[in-house]
Amino acid sequence: MKTVILCGGFGTRIRDVTEDLPKPMIPIGRLPILWHLMKYYASFGHNEFVLCLGYKGQLIKDFFLNYQSHTQDCTIDLANPQKIHFHSTDAQLNWKVTLVDTGSDSMTGSRISKVRQHVDSGQFFLTYGDGLSNVDLKSLLKFHNDHGKTLTVTGVRPPGRFGELRANDEGIVSEFNEKPQASEGLISGGFFVCEPKLFDVLTDNNDLVFEQEPMRELVARKELAVYEHKDFWQCMDTARDWQLLNQLFATNQAPWKTW
Repeated sequence: MKTVILCGGFGTRIRDVTEDLPKPMIPIGRLPILWHLMKYYASFGHNEFVLCLGYKGQLIKDFFLNYQSHTQDCTIDLANPQKIHFHSTDAQLNWKVTLVDTGSDSMTGSRISKVRQHVDSGQFFLTYGDGLSNVDLKSLLKFHNDHGKTLTVTGVRPPGRFGELRANDEGIVSEFNEKPQASEGLISGGFFVCEPKLFDVLTDNNDLVFEQEPMRELVARKELAVYEHKDFWQCMDTARDWQLLNQLFATNQAPWKTW
């Protein structure tokens, strides 16, 4: 089962981290967040990917065209530069990655529509290239198949942006949560499961936003289901989000690290 990943946005809200990289290539640890996301899907046995490229997409292409040199230690014989010895066996070499230029100015619905020919007319996963989670993909897929809808979205409760204080009647703080999780309402966390019928509500028009007309049409048709995920989910919209993900990874507390 293939996984389509949206990798083409401009990432304007995270430019204070870097202006040189597309957002999916911003590193968590020493490797791009996109790699972490793909590694997570592959840990469930899903190792075929279709990447929807746009802004600075060539940098993503270059990463995969030179994958071993980016991800492994190596020895190079300078007298024979073509002779390179890589020091580890890389399980990711069984990944199949299709890189598709879906246009620098295309919106999300258009990008998905433009990779239709690469998903082999079967059901597929779909997600954004700038968020991580520990959603159980096996349970998500079972939920989708049990409900028989065109699209299933993973619903999450986002972490709070501000500290939450609880105090008694005398004004003495009894509890402080630095980043409490929102207790009401779900938002789309990505991590979709899609049927081929999804393409019936998509077009190649560059201004088509997947999260607007197409999803509203599916709601009207009663063809959109939501799988509630109550555990870890974190997007990388801002420098603060990036710092949090790096801190979790550096301290071996990364919930998405299943390898």
